[in-house]
Amino acid sequence: MLIALRADITTLSVDAIVNAANESLLGGGGVDGAIHRAAGPALLDECRALGGCPTGQARITRGHRLPAKHVIHTVGPVWQGGGHGEPELLASCYRESLRLAREHDLASIAFPAISCGVYGYPIEAAARIAVAECRRFIREGGAIEITFALFGGDLLAAYEGLLAGDPLA
Repeated sequence: MLIALRADITTLSVDAIVNAANESLLGGGGVDGAIHRAAGPALLDECRALGGCPTGQARITRGHRLPAKHVIHTVGPVWQGGGHGEPELLASCYRESLRLAREHDLASIAFPAISCGVYGYPIEAAARIAVAECRRFIREGGAIEITFALFGGDLLAAYEGLLAGDPLA
């Protein structure tokens, strides 16, 4: 099932929330900073032990003080016009996050709009990739509830438009 809603991802009671992290995994602005603040300092300690994460990959930690049991940290690409592998790297963020969810037998996951904040990825293009990768995962047998937790109305409208009439939604 695919759901889009306007929400603060740090408040969701799901098996995992996805953090749009930077390569250090040591916190930052936007979603990353909000998740680190809400989870508390133990998340930072756990992330330090991971030694970072390359763009397009994902790592998993406990949720600590969050309602979510886990945080899956993924590093989205910085938008450079689309000709530097950005679409494939962004798609990989979703695939790798969902792979970790499957490996850890998670039943629910919430994604932010990866790379759409300070990384500058165009919203419509990013939403198409996100929805396509999540649909593919479910069609290939991934039994998981996927929520797109979106902060702004423009993000919500883009995702709702893509999910309208979708039998998976």
